[in-house]
Amino acid sequence: MADPRIHNLYRDLVEQRIDRRGFMKSAAALGIAAPAVGLFLKAASVSAQQTAPPVVATPATDGGAFAGVEITIQTIDASIKQPLDEVRAEYEAATGAKVSIVADPIETAFSKLLEDAATGTNSIDGAIVGAWWLGELVAGDYIRAYDDYYADTTGKFPAFNFEDELPGMQALRVYNGEKFVIPYDADGQALYYRRDLLADPVHMEAYKAASGKDLGVPQTWDELYEIASYFKGTGTVDGITMHLKVGGQGPFHYWTLSAPFVIGPENTNTYWFDPETMDPLLNSAGHVAAAEMIKKLFDLGPQAQAGWALGESWDYFLKGNAVFTFSWGDVLPLAYQNNEPTIGKVGTAQCPGTMSYTNPLTKEAYATETPNIVGNTTGGSWAGVIMKGSANPEAVYYFWALLATEPKQRFFATRGSDGVDPGRLSQMPPEAVAEGTGALSDYTDQGFVAEDAMEYTRAYYDTFQNPLQLPFLRIPGTDEYRNAMDIRLSEFFTGQTATAQEAMDALVQDMKDITDRLGIDQQKEIYRGSLGL
Repeated sequence: MADPRIHNLYRDLVEQRIDRRGFMKSAAALGIAAPAVGLFLKAASVSAQQTAPPVVATPATDGGAFAGVEITIQTIDASIKQPLDEVRAEYEAATGAKVSIVADPIETAFSKLLEDAATGTNSIDGAIVGAWWLGELVAGDYIRAYDDYYADTTGKFPAFNFEDELPGMQALRVYNGEKFVIPYDADGQALYYRRDLLADPVHMEAYKAASGKDLGVPQTWDELYEIASYFKGTGTVDGITMHLKVGGQGPFHYWTLSAPFVIGPENTNTYWFDPETMDPLLNSAGHVAAAEMIKKLFDLGPQAQAGWALGESWDYFLKGNAVFTFSWGDVLPLAYQNNEPTIGKVGTAQCPGTMSYTNPLTKEAYATETPNIVGNTTGGSWAGVIMKGSANPEAVYYFWALLATEPKQRFFATRGSDGVDPGRLSQMPPEAVAEGTGALSDYTDQGFVAEDAMEYTRAYYDTFQNPLQLPFLRIPGTDEYRNAMDIRLSEFFTGQTATAQEAMDALVQDMKDITDRLGIDQQKEIYRGSLGL
């Protein structure tokens, strides 16, 4: 594995924390050869063409519409905070308001936000929230819908196009028919694969001889398992890598993978609970089969992934140590930002499907003639809300709307460091997506290989445009349900629980206990509302 000091040094150069002279001096101290130093400098000059988002708001000449106003914005202490810091000065110059940005750890940010709102302290005016927080925020009447501000045509606020987002993402911004979440980040999981390995004539011939099948991008999870098994058997590379650390993102992997085992044309929204009784459904035949598949895949990767968070798994894949990973839109931009050895070798596709699925409520199984591929909006899709207790909701909306404008969003989508991922037609080049209104140069100007950028944006278009979508759980207690799943799945992955059925039965009992404590009638009403029932 390459010396991480080299990658850190290159990042410092791109982000202008050191100059070229300082880079060359430090590179020499690390023993980097002169030709390699030249390549680093050339790559950095491309990566640094745009290191900050374009300015959109015009500075006020009359003190600003919100002169004297002070607002406090909460965000999680993660990469998505970067653009907030970058637009602060632009916002203040245009509005006359002052903004204080408070970053809290993801583990405590939501509880702090709820406490602030529930107690009437109201020290937080706006917050970046994860999509699964929305049920509790709406149920508690803690956030304000912004339909009236969005409809304003006077030019008082920066303009953004809500309809620019793809349908899967739009659904996360709305609750009970009202707009609550101003679009920002767009999360969903896609399949990343080593294009060079799947197209290698030696591997193609060997795989054909061993399996009788052509080597290519897998369309089903069974195909992915077979291909990953082949590469694992070569002893040169792992089949897959995932981020499965308890307390991290393990359940998200399961949600994405399990979707086509349960959701399909004859069952478009029954996944989590029976909407009539709130009985959990996650020990159904489809859910159990998905748990068995993710365990089989786990065995084709490094055992250390049971304790890996995002960065460790992404790094392992981008350093060239695994054939597959499936994760969020950060992966490919980070390859370019960090000058990884897999640049130009990583393909992206919509996550695979299945050739059958089972309705967990009726227990009816359906075979499909073509792969049953289901889209997902798995993840936080971190975006801004206006707290109902804020004395300055218009000033808060202006801040979020500024971040949602097209020029900024087109820039954010191409940069790995900010964690803001593509989910809009304006972030899709027409060379990749016929309906796209973006530009391929948005990506190639940041150093992307054109083929990489086109596959990447097409994969997210396919994912969010897919009429079949994994229903997103947005009800009180979502974090508790997710944490229960996290523990039960980890016990199964690591052999503490013998079978998938046993693990999922235990999970269902955990979920019943959570629902009973929160109140079945309340949970059922909110759950049905979140599904539009």
